[in-house]
Parts: sequence; C-alpha cells; structure tokens
Amino acid sequence: MNHLTTDLAQALVENRDIKEFFREHLEHAVNQLLRNELTCFLDYEPYDAKSINSGNSRNGYYSRKFNTEFGELSIQVPRDSDGFFEQQTVAPYKRNSESLEEVVIHLYKKGGTTSEIADLMEKMYGHHYSKQTISNFTKIVEADIEAYKYSPLNKRYVCVYLDATHTPLRRKTVAKEAVYIAIGIDEDGHKEVLDFTIAPTESAMV
Repeated sequence: MNHLTTDLAQALVENRDIKEFFREHLEHAVNQLLRNELTCFLDYEPYDAKSINSGNSRNGYYSRKFNTEFGELSIQVPRDSDGFFEQQTVAPYKRNSESLEEVVIHLYKKGGTTSEIADLMEKMYGHHYSKQTISNFTKIVEADIEAYKYSPLNKRYVCVYLDATHTPLRRKTVAKEAVYIAIGIDEDGHKEVLDFTIAPTESAMV
C-alpha cells in the first residue's frame, strides 16, 4: 500500500473531510511536480555541486492560486536565476483545472507501472522538452512513487485488528461500499492504518 492510500484510510478512520484531504494531497503533488520539472530543466538536484558552475540556479518561487474540483490550491512556482524556466505543469494564466487532478491521481495511484508513468509524462511535457528530459523526469516521479509503495512499518504493535467503514464510491454509479482497514495500536496507544481493501459489502470472509 502506498503513502496516499494509507493516509486516505487514516482519514476515514478519523472521520475527516475527504474533499479537504484530496485538496491537501493534490496541492502537495502539484508543487512536487513543479519542483521536479525545474530539477530536470536545470539538470541537477538541489544543493548539488553541479550548480556552482552551471551558469543558472534556483531562484526562489512565486505564489499563485489554482481552482480544482477539490478546492483552491496554493501553488509555489519555482524560478531560475536566468529567467528561462517556463513550467508546464500548470498552464500560465489559467486559474482552473480540466485534467490535472486525473493526471496526479494516476501518477500516485497504487500499482502505476513505469510505462504508464512515462506515457503520462510524455502527454504532459512531451511537446516542450526533449525525450531525454522526459526520461529523467519519469525517473524522478517513479522514485517518489516507489518510496511511497515500499515504505516499511517501523513500529511495534501491541494489537492489530480489522474494522470496516462505508463510504460512497463512484464506479458506473455511486454506491456505498465497505472499506476494510487493518489498524495497529502501538505501545503508546496510537492507532495507525497498516493496510486496507475495498469490497462491495461487509463480510467476515474478507
């Protein structure tokens, strides 16, 4: 299970506002994509020694607002010192999203393959950057996703139990389905989501 789905299950356990949950994660993901885009443009990571003689460097960011179906995002658009960087993640002067949410969700979903990620990167940036830059960008995003998917459990749990909650899910229609959540309780009494799965109905056979 990846970082996003773990957080989602945790939000369901805590009965948090799911729309706000997705807004926060979408905002984080878009800002991460912007930072990755500048990294590929400059061809070096932050604090890399290559920046010393590169002739161009990071130069802070400017803020803008962007409306999505989940609410308003606070976007930090990075800048380069030469002023040549033109980001393509969020269209300039555009204030509303048409497909950005779908792209980000596909990028960070569980089980996204390398070819799927590369295809999405090509669609987002292909007509602006070279094939090699797209390849580098794909590797950065893929590394982020792998880190989410395979992050270890670092705690000891005195108790682990399975619970279910019901939430509306959209497939061909919208209907409530059972979300089974494995919850661990650590030695301090803190609850943590370990894994979850979705089933049409609540059953002891899951």
